[in-house]
Formats: sequence, C-alpha cells, structure tokens
Amino acid sequence: MPETFVDLGSVNAPSGVLVLGMAGWIDHWRVLGQPLSVCARAAASSGGGHLREWLCEAVAVPAADDRPLRVRASTSPSPFDEEPAIATLEISLGLRWPETVGRSVRVRLGDLPVDRCGMVIGDASGLDAWTGMNNEPADGLADVTYWGRYADEARAEFGGERIAQYGVDGPRGWLDLPLAEAAARAAELTAWRDRLHGKGLMVSIDKHTDFYRFRRAGWHHPLRVGAIEVGGGQVLGIEWDQGDHSMRHRGERDAGRVYPVTVEADEGGEMVMRWTIPPYDFNDEDE
Repeated sequence: MPETFVDLGSVNAPSGVLVLGMAGWIDHWRVLGQPLSVCARAAASSGGGHLREWLCEAVAVPAADDRPLRVRASTSPSPFDEEPAIATLEISLGLRWPETVGRSVRVRLGDLPVDRCGMVIGDASGLDAWTGMNNEPADGLADVTYWGRYADEARAEFGGERIAQYGVDGPRGWLDLPLAEAAARAAELTAWRDRLHGKGLMVSIDKHTDFYRFRRAGWHHPLRVGAIEVGGGQVLGIEWDQGDHSMRHRGERDAGRVYPVTVEADEGGEMVMRWTIPPYDFNDEDE
C-alpha cells in the first residue's frame, strides 16, 4: 500500500545547502570546531553526506536557493500510545533528478538517530545563528509554567492562564515575560511551594532561545512540528513524543537505533531527501 503523506510546511535554503540535524546539538558545531555551514557545504559539494562531530549529527544536501522547499511526512502508529508518529520524512530539494541516473536509484547519504530533543530542518548558513537551550534569547523574553498536585492552589495564589497544547490541557503560567520578571515569578512560585509543601509543584522558566521557540511553535500540531525564523530563513523543528522516543529510539546511536537518509527522485522527477523510520512491529516480542 502506498504511503499517505501530510504537509508539514516549508523551509528555504538561501545558501543552497539544506541540513537535517539533531536539535539538541546544532549550537555545538561551532564550539567543537568548524561551523555547521562549513561542514555542510563540504558535504553538499559532493552531492550530500552525513556529518558527525562528537554527539552532533546531521545530513547536508544541495538544494534550490530561490524557492520554498516543501516538507511532508507519512506516519505509523506509535508503540507508546498508538497515536500517529513520523515514519518517513520527505523534503523537496527543488532540483531536477539527473537525466543520466535512473529514477529508481536511491542514493544513501548515511543515517541519523532520533534526537530526544527533536530534529531541525533548515539552511546550513542560517543554522549557524541557532541559539541552543543554554544560550540567551535574542528577544530578552521567557515563559514561566507550573503544574502538579498543588497547581490549583498556586493558581489561586498567583494566577496564571492555562497554556493549551495538542491533545493535553497543558500547564498554567505566563508567556512572553521579560527575563527579570520571569525569574522573579518563578522564584515566588518555588519559594511558596517550598514553604508550604516542599514538593508537589513543578516550575519551569524557558528562555526564548531558538531551541525553545521551535518546541513552542509545535504545541498545537499533532506531530509536534513548528516553523520559526532563524538566521533570516524559515526553519522547521520536530519534537518527538517522549513516550514514543523511549520505546522506539532510546539509546539512539549507541543502541544502534539509527535510520537511513537517502536522496531519490519523486514522481515528478525532482530530488527529495527522505529519512525513513520503519514502523513498529507490535507482534515482535523482541521490541
């Protein structure tokens, strides 16, 4: 049976090089050695390839620099809750498949693990500007959220609106606060909890880094996909359900849980990059 794909959005690659990489490590490339864009350009110059430096991994390919590049996905049931989870990620590259190569050929570029922190698709040069989870936000803002046994008591004391997310009620809290105000609000909640209960209330302060912004952008998407602007271009981020990750992808590369990335021709003769994650076999007792 042919796969059914759903549109996830689009990205652009003004540098002519597109990257699919592990979101938790994008900002580490420049710390470990060369910027991501330098490594990606080298790989793309030979038609594309796999990049790896310590725990940082990505695949880079040449792509059209003058148009949006469509991103689609097929799904299969998650072993965690049987909800749809990404099975094949397909990214249009905006380039014609070479006439000298048969359309049935699949060029394998390497493989990637599913990063527990999510995956990012975007322009290689633009991603050099990516701010990771430990960086400071460019807009100087943060979100404060809280949840747990004493959340209703905390709301009566401090307020805070319900922050809806797809499929769940979500925590309560405040969005888009200046950093100093966010830190003070989180400190008040924590001090109140410690004084009255000692535990039973979780409090989180999330700075508006690119890492956090892509996760927030996907709050209302059934596959946790969100689009943000980074380095002047549109980037798509995909956050994985933690239950699904734990059952299918936990251990990542160290456990051999990596999945092939290929370049192939689509039905119209254009190049696409595909990342294929085999469906979970519910009948396999070894899984």
